[in-house]
Amino acid sequence: MPPWSLIDTHTHFDVEDFDHDRTQLAREASKQGVEALILIGYVARYFDRLTTIHHQLNAQPHSPVSLLAPGLHPFYIQQHQDADLIQLDQLLRAEECIAVGEIGLDTFTAEMKLPAVYERQKNFFSQQLEIAKAHDLPVLLHIRRAHGDSLAILKQHHFKRGGIAHAFGGGIEEAKAFIKLGFKLGINGLVTDPNAKRLRTVVQAVGAEHLVLETDCPDMTPICCRVAGEAHTRNTPVNLPTVLDELVQLLGIEKETLAQILWHNTQQCLGLNWEYGHTTRH
Repeated sequence: MPPWSLIDTHTHFDVEDFDHDRTQLAREASKQGVEALILIGYVARYFDRLTTIHHQLNAQPHSPVSLLAPGLHPFYIQQHQDADLIQLDQLLRAEECIAVGEIGLDTFTAEMKLPAVYERQKNFFSQQLEIAKAHDLPVLLHIRRAHGDSLAILKQHHFKRGGIAHAFGGGIEEAKAFIKLGFKLGINGLVTDPNAKRLRTVVQAVGAEHLVLETDCPDMTPICCRVAGEAHTRNTPVNLPTVLDELVQLLGIEKETLAQILWHNTQQCLGLNWEYGHTTRH
């Protein structure tokens, strides 16, 4: 086993892409020092699949501990119904969940910018913040080209529990604003791209104490893990140490020291109390 311990704070490890080799990949990830991973929710119709895979992973020896974070993703806003908010609340009552996510705002496409669509996003974001407050849980944020509005809504709801700004894509001042509200910045394989200059600058500006690791698998595959000639190479939790390696280079911190800092950051923002390298399974 490697001398470092890592937590993958954002995965979609329950999706069909992993049905044929999920068990094998979980064991490989464990061998690479991945002690735990978070399964993220995005639409209500997949909540049953999410929880089933979660329990299967936790019943499996020699694999990372699975943590659960159900939510209603803003990009799928047209699929969400008001009843899904009730279903989310019921799931949070029925299962031990670590956070609500991924939730937030997304204006990446022309459709998502349409006033009616964007207002619906804001409405679902606001209601999920209130659900998170009712359960005293942090949130995992999905924000694309909507950092200002997201910050405003968090402040309007006096949301003080914090969480993680997943796949952070804002600038330095926006990063500082989220940090001030108690959020860590989720850093994934995008940081390994030399062309991701804005993100790499933010990482160096805010420092290790405000970061956590994630893969966002099956997406955001690190540069070195992509297969030449493939339009999309599936990302997996096995690749998480590659993100750590890039942060070592950017921040100039020894690898195991940085792993310990990132572990502590994850504990802090998610309300865990694990000693470094020790999860609920130990």
